[in-house]
Amino acid sequence: MRIVSLAPNATSIICSLGARSSLAGVTRWCTDVAPVKHLPQFGDCWRLESIPQILKLKPELVIGSVPFKTETLGKLLEHPVRFLALNPRTLTDIEADIRVVAGLIGRPTAANRVIAKMRKGFSEIRSAARGKQRLRVYCEAWPNPRITSPPWVAELVELCGAKFVATPGARVSEEEIAHANPGVIVLAWAATGDRANPAKTFAVEKWRNVSAIQNRRVFIVRDELLNTPAPILTHGARELVRILTKCRAQMAKKP
Repeated sequence: MRIVSLAPNATSIICSLGARSSLAGVTRWCTDVAPVKHLPQFGDCWRLESIPQILKLKPELVIGSVPFKTETLGKLLEHPVRFLALNPRTLTDIEADIRVVAGLIGRPTAANRVIAKMRKGFSEIRSAARGKQRLRVYCEAWPNPRITSPPWVAELVELCGAKFVATPGARVSEEEIAHANPGVIVLAWAATGDRANPAKTFAVEKWRNVSAIQNRRVFIVRDELLNTPAPILTHGARELVRILTKCRAQMAKKP
């Protein structure tokens, strides 16, 4: 099957299933999560400039995912292409997406293997976190408007033995975060890689009494490690473990 992926999570899933050769084209963001730089690159479900170029590849399936613009997808669906839309919210949804994609490309056994590996990694992290100090964590996906990280990130924070302090995947006010008083802030700003700017966080006037700010516990995680709902999240979870371990060690040293 010839597939054009307009979403990094779809590309990550396809490659994890051992079907990279099925990909005929990808979005430019996909190169951050999979070895696909050799393939033609297009926009994504938010901005898609080259629909004719996609159609030239004669894809049997185009896969997209949130976030998307209705107008963008509408223009694509004016053409006779099969389109699969992914809209995961939770780790369970991500497993379901892996099974759906695997079913379409004839790799259900590979899906079982990938999911089992993810579960094993998460289980090991959860077991190691038992009994550890339960830190309060705010994870941010975008600073303006301020948006919290997606629900699956909240699940990762919890399995790492911490507490996600805001409503996941939602707009949030600076007052709400100040009231929640997180001890740790994690910045994983969408489409920025590791270029989130902690200085902007430290400069928020309403957060000057927040524990994470006062103790300089603001950390950057590469956005694709937390914002890609795919097997790569196991790496994101390990990065959260590293951050939380560092914070717990710092707190243990305080008199």
